[in-house]
Amino acid sequence: MSYISKRGFTVAEVEEAIGTTPWKAAEEGVNRQECSKEFPFHQHWNRKFYATKQVRPIFVDDPLEIIVVTVYTYYY
Repeated sequence: MSYISKRGFTVAEVEEAIGTTPWKAAEEGVNRQECSKEFPFHQHWNRKFYATKQVRPIFVDDPLEIIVVTVYTYYY
């Protein structure tokens, strides 16, 4: 099982979150950014039904590219 499927997000969701929501510093003194976006879910995850999924990528805004460090996924 891949990291993406274990965490329950898609590359498209991460790209949409980074591309459409405001960024903020992820940690003080570290060159990392974060953002978050809610998506309608209306499915089961780990045998429990959730209406909403939130994807919160942590990334570095490098001059040539955005480097995703990790992605947190929340269900509620």
